[in-house]
Amino acid sequence: MRKYVIVIEKTKSGYSVYVPDLPGCIATGKTKELAEKNIYEAIQFHLEGLKEAHISIPKSYTEVGTLYLQMSTTIERRSR
Repeated sequence: MRKYVIVIEKTKSGYSVYVPDLPGCIATGKTKELAEKNIYEAIQFHLEGLKEAHISIPKSYTEVGTLYLQMSTTIERRSR
């Protein structure tokens, strides 16, 4: 079993999803759940295509983290 990071982005019409370690592997959906279902299917299709073309399956190298920034609510303008 392989594990791939997916990135889910909210759009005007729903959700867009892509897999950083599988370039070109993308999906959309009106709901987050539908987008996740669609990317699962897209990953399977993508990997099957790679196998049929005798291309090695990429390993997952992408890691995800969360960075918390403390910011003031006002922005100071700097003079140049």
